[in-house]
Amino acid sequence: MTPPGDIAARICPRVLEAPRQGRRRLVALAGQPASGKTTLAECLARALCEAGCVASVVPMDGFHLHNQILLDRDSLNRKGAPHTFDAAGFLSLVSRLHNEEEVFYPLFERDRDISVACAGRVGPECDTVVIEGNYLLFDAPVWRELAPHWDLSIRLDVPLATLEERLVQRWLDHGLSPEQAAERAAGNDLANARAVARHTLEADILLSA
Repeated sequence: MTPPGDIAARICPRVLEAPRQGRRRLVALAGQPASGKTTLAECLARALCEAGCVASVVPMDGFHLHNQILLDRDSLNRKGAPHTFDAAGFLSLVSRLHNEEEVFYPLFERDRDISVACAGRVGPECDTVVIEGNYLLFDAPVWRELAPHWDLSIRLDVPLATLEERLVQRWLDHGLSPEQAAERAAGNDLANARAVARHTLEADILLSA
């Protein structure tokens, strides 16, 4: 498999050539759970900075609904599914990133399983924002309204078997037993991965693993 740093170096010129709608260029990096979005986003931002373009990474995960809300809606076991995010709030953030001088956004702390308000910042020095998340090219109400905001869109396409292996390992790393890890991956994460694959919009760049 090609190292993410090499992939980032390869697509960096394409990002720099992309025209922008506002003062900042917005690049969407979409993919299924465990497809490698976060790592690639960080590598791409670093490659852009090395090319003289100040770039920031903004993750979608800060818009997880709070666990108590999910409990009240009997959806905690589906956390990470499209309906367990504040999609409208995320859409509002994306619309602000084009031109507002300074934008704060929430970050998700996986170890605490909670979103922290205003923990991230995009400042006036930022030229390009790499936004990463599962549902950036998701063809469903509210989510599909994101697509017109992207100056460039990238989608990672990873085989389901590879995703399953990574997802099980992720839960093992969080202290679950092999049985619990397999159940957690199969019961929620892979269902979300299949939904992303079934309802995806076209991307400007498709990266296949």
